[in-house]
Amino acid sequence: MFQIADDTKEIKKDLLEDLELDESYSTSSLNALIEGDSRYVKDLRINLKNTLNSDHISEKETALIALAIAANFKNEPLKEHFKALAGKHNATSEEIGDTTACASLLSANNVFYRFRHFVNKEEYNNMAAGIKMNIMAKPKLGKEFFELVSLAVSAANGCEMCVKSHEKSLLKMDSTKERIFDAVRLTAVITSLDKIVY
Repeated sequence: MFQIADDTKEIKKDLLEDLELDESYSTSSLNALIEGDSRYVKDLRINLKNTLNSDHISEKETALIALAIAANFKNEPLKEHFKALAGKHNATSEEIGDTTACASLLSANNVFYRFRHFVNKEEYNNMAAGIKMNIMAKPKLGKEFFELVSLAVSAANGCEMCVKSHEKSLLKMDSTKERIFDAVRLTAVITSLDKIVY
């Protein structure tokens, strides 16, 4: 019978500790990695640690972006972890609420604007969206960071028009390309984590 390497078991244990999950926690995907003695478990843990430590985005902001992506994917274990992590880094309940609201609103916008982009007919492009977006006027997260979270969710949902629009808005707000890049890199890693921990 194939033996799972001790270091693979140890990395799984460390990953679960990082996410504040009990060591008995498992999913079929995580089990497949462990039983297959996959080196990817180590890569995933390193990717998570690296993207949560950015020179351009604060620890509170990385936790909130990760929370938005977890909310976007309806991933309860990751939502709970990143909500708690954001709280540890002094995110208020209002900021946490705004982050969740942003994930929900952008999911609607991403569907709507992907449709417009895919079909690209003048009649649809000229019709009013009719989707309330009052939260964007005075977000508790601040306008620049709300845009950054919006970009992250849009990237996760694959809305080209939305990604381009939010990136353009961020640069007009004097956000940096490094900040934008780190937010998208974090989004990519949380998306990959969602496939293993759920």
